[in-house]
Parts: sequence; C-alpha cells; structure tokens
Amino acid sequence: MTKKQRALEIIERLKKEYPDAGCTLDYDQAWKLLVSVRLAAQCTDARVNVVVEGLYKKYPDVDALAEASVEEIEEIVRPCGLGHSKARDISACMKMLRDEYGGKIPEDFDAILKLPGVGRKSANLIMGDVFGKPAIVTDTHCIRLVNRMGLVDGIKEPKKVEMALWKLIPPEEGSDFCHRLVYHGREICTARTKPYCERCCLADVCKKLGVGSVAK
Repeated sequence: MTKKQRALEIIERLKKEYPDAGCTLDYDQAWKLLVSVRLAAQCTDARVNVVVEGLYKKYPDVDALAEASVEEIEEIVRPCGLGHSKARDISACMKMLRDEYGGKIPEDFDAILKLPGVGRKSANLIMGDVFGKPAIVTDTHCIRLVNRMGLVDGIKEPKKVEMALWKLIPPEEGSDFCHRLVYHGREICTARTKPYCERCCLADVCKKLGVGSVAK
C-alpha cells in the first residue's frame, strides 16, 4: 500500500465515521470565523464559542470591532488566554478589513496571510470553510494523526506537513478531511491518553499498529 492509497482509504473510512463533521468554531459571518480562529490558539473551541458571544453582542460588526480599543477587546477575550496579543491582532485585523477590503475577507490566500495574526492554518481554514476552496488545515490533531497513521514520517512543522499532505489528499477532500481528523483526534486517537485503537475504524491500515508496509 502506498501512502496515496492509504490516504484515500483513510478519507473514505472517516467519511463513514464522521459524515457530518465540520468546523467546531461557531460563526455565521466570515469575519467572525477569523476572530474565533485567532482566539482558539492555545484555547479550546468550546471556550471560544462562549467568549465570542459577549464580544459580538458588544461589537456586532467589523466596523464596531475596528473602533474598539485593544483594552476593551482584551477585557472580553481574556478567558481565552494570551489576551493582549490576541486583542491586538483582532483590532489590527478588523481595521485592515475595514480600511482595505470594505469589511470583507479577501478571497486570495496570500492576502489573507497578510492579515495581522493570521498564519497558514487560519488562512487555510478560511479558504476551505468560507470560500469552499482546496485547503489543508494542519492543526495539532492533524499533525499528530497523520504521523501516527503513516501519511507523513516524523514531520511536526505545520507547513511541511501541509506540503506533504497536498501530495496525497485530493484537493476537494482536504478541508473536510482535516475537520474529520479533529473529531477522530478528540474521540479516538487522543493526545493526552492512550489512543483507543481497539475502537478505531482505521486500525488495520494505521502505521502506529505496525499494519502493512508503505511504499513512498
């Protein structure tokens, strides 16, 4: 089994296991996803979803949030951790959206990357979830799981993992595949406890269990 074959098999099995998997950050407008993904750094999505309710109640649109001071934003988002740096980035990002893009998120990957506080993971999430474009979101779940499964070999740097996966994952599958990895990483292939391999739908194709060999 080649890595490509293994990847395609994993994609199909995860589709059956998590047919409705999607982004676990709540949002109803694109700019809100941009805010939430910044807040999610070193914080759970569940906590972010609670905190942003208060943020959006006080600042309901891009213009309102752009007008808010960093200190005002920080007061609300502090429970997400790293409050000052996150508030600073959110403030600068909203100002940039207001002043340069008419309050809208640009549909170009490189333009999104230039927004304050936005890295490749966040930009890919926006491209996939907001614009429906090919995307691979290399969060901690993705990096941990694809290494365990044998799709990449001991690569931990997010961009390198992303580049390796682009060679294996069909473009139209990337975004949903990464969302399903999050679900699988939380429920089965966990980080803080021993993985529940006995309940895993991928057990017979996973490199962690020493099943089969992979041709590169």
